[in-house]
Parts: sequence; structure tokens; C-alpha cells
Amino acid sequence: MNPDLADEDPLRPPLRRLRLLALCLAVALPVAAQAAEAPTDPAALRALLAKVDDAGRSASSRATVTMQVKTSRYERSVTMEMWTQGTENTLIRIVQPAKDKGVATLKVGENLWNYLPNTDRTMKVPAGMMSGAWMGSHLSNDDLVHESRLSEDYTFAPGPAVQGDSVSIVCTPKADTPVPWGRVEVVLRGDGVPVLQSFYDEDGALARTLSFSDVRDIGGTPVAMAMRIEPLDKPGEFTEFRYDQLELGVSIDKAVFSLQALKR
Repeated sequence: MNPDLADEDPLRPPLRRLRLLALCLAVALPVAAQAAEAPTDPAALRALLAKVDDAGRSASSRATVTMQVKTSRYERSVTMEMWTQGTENTLIRIVQPAKDKGVATLKVGENLWNYLPNTDRTMKVPAGMMSGAWMGSHLSNDDLVHESRLSEDYTFAPGPAVQGDSVSIVCTPKADTPVPWGRVEVVLRGDGVPVLQSFYDEDGALARTLSFSDVRDIGGTPVAMAMRIEPLDKPGEFTEFRYDQLELGVSIDKAVFSLQALKR
């Protein structure tokens, strides 16, 4: 799943330059004072978070995704094909680079399998390896399996006001939600498209961010085509996913999400 965030004429007379600056400030100041605030009604907040939960999703999808990973030790770019059905079923297969071609991951419910074509071996990921990095990225195996929903597994309240037409919501995990976060702060557009998610640990320290960009219309649905994960304890590192192709609401045979299909 690569999603970047007029020079002044130096010969312009100083007085004209000052007038232009004053005009810009006069226009900008009222705009800067207008910050959007999230609704206070719980039902409205839940509806907004449900849109974030379902961003880029439909009953099914098919996509080609490029993943770029940068760490202190290496950089790599991987192109993958991906099929999904809701949040339960996902198949991901690497198509590039050639040395990794055919490596695949299958998620069915809370179960995860990896297939390695070089050894023709299918391995179920055991509980002890769920915290390990997936495909060398900043996502863990557990991130793929335990997809909690902000609208269902968290309590929520309006967050601080933000600029423009975006709003922010602070989400606190319920006691029975198996996540490592103390809270998640979400900034989203008025139409529900996520802009930024900030994940705080149980001590209240910012642990990682997930930013969204390059919003496009896909079959009538606005979708952020690029997503970047940045761990705050590893400055300069990131994992970015970018949709090269994305189809929503496609017909997918259930047999795609099987151990037999994992080896194809």
C-alpha cells in the first residue's frame, strides 16, 4: 500500500511591499481565527469516526500498492497486490522486487499466515511473533490482525480546535480493547476523510503518527491514496503506503482467501 505535503519581486518599492503585506495580514487574520470544532453530540462523533474506520474500504477491494520503508539501516521499496473483504479477510502478494516475488500474507479473522516461495513453505504466525515487524516495515503482525475500530472500541470526545474545515476527536480505548495506546487523537476533514492520527502510549507520550494525503475520488468515494507511518522514537524513519491502483466494491471469490490461494 509514494504517498508532497511566488517569490516576491526584490525590485518592488518598499512602500508597495508593506501595503501588500498589510493587506495579506488583514485577510489572513480573520481566517486564522476561524478554527473548526468537532460536534459534541456522541452520535455525530461516532458517525465521523465510523467514516475514518471505513476510509478506503468497501465490502471488497482490489489494489496495487507500493510500500516504501526507510530505517536507520536500510531502505526498500516493495510493490504488492492486495485483495480484501471487509475487515476480516486480506491477501497480500509481493510482485516486486524479483527476489521477493511470490512472498504472501493471508489474514482470515485473527489468524495470519506467511508463504515463502523459495522454500515453498506456509507458516502460521505464532502468538510470540505477533509483535514482530511485518515485511520489515513499521507495522507489526499484530497491527494487521487486531484491527480495532475507533467508533466501537474507544470512548471519544471533541478534541482541540484545528484550522480549516477539519475537526479533531480524542479517542480513549475501552478497558477490553487490546491495543497498546493510551489514546489516539484523530484529525479528519468534514467529509470524514482522515488527515492525521496521533498515537500516544499509556504514559501520555506521542509514540507514532499516521498521516494521510493525496485524496482522490474512487468510484464516488474520497480516498487518501497515500499513508505514512512515522515512529517518534526513531527520527527520520517511516513506512509509506501508496495506492497505485484501487478498485472498490469488486467481486472476489471467497477461495482467494484460502491457504491454497496463498501459494499461487
